[in-house]
Amino acid sequence: MFEFINDEDERGQVGIGTLIVFIAMVLVAAIAAGVLINTAGFLQSKGAATGEEASAQVSNRIDVVSAYGNVTGEAVDFANLTVRQAAGADNINLSKSTIQWIGPDEAITLTHNPSAANDTEFATESIKGDNTDVLVDQSDRIKIVMDAGQITGNLGAGDEVQLTLTTQYGSKTTYWANVPESLKDKNAVTL
Repeated sequence: MFEFINDEDERGQVGIGTLIVFIAMVLVAAIAAGVLINTAGFLQSKGAATGEEASAQVSNRIDVVSAYGNVTGEAVDFANLTVRQAAGADNINLSKSTIQWIGPDEAITLTHNPSAANDTEFATESIKGDNTDVLVDQSDRIKIVMDAGQITGNLGAGDEVQLTLTTQYGSKTTYWANVPESLKDKNAVTL
């Protein structure tokens, strides 16, 4: 069954062949290990970046503290939101944020205009803090002004508007602004 090789020349060639096969297996294993290590490093960095982005989307939100509307002639012509950072949020730059307005007669995405609100833009004013556009501390308050008269032709009694504020991080905060059923003899109302 087993063949014994007695010739010394043939015996050395079998040993060299075995050595070559062994070296080839070690090289293949080393290359495979290198590929696995590179892939693991790539996946780890990709996973860390994805985790940071997901965390920013969840934690870097805006909280709506209050909302009110200016009443002119029994209609709301300006909608105002007072906002602050959510707990644990980084600096939020409202000039890089958008507001999706879905109202009674109009659906539009508003961008920031530092000077005045109009039919496609919202304005910001500092209430508490040093910045008019950036929420730095949780104690900062900024007023967001939207010109409802230009966006949708004023809001009447009982109208409802869905406002979705999206920060530069991609986090979203939705606020439902509801106009009261009676606006008679009022200058401002809570939305």
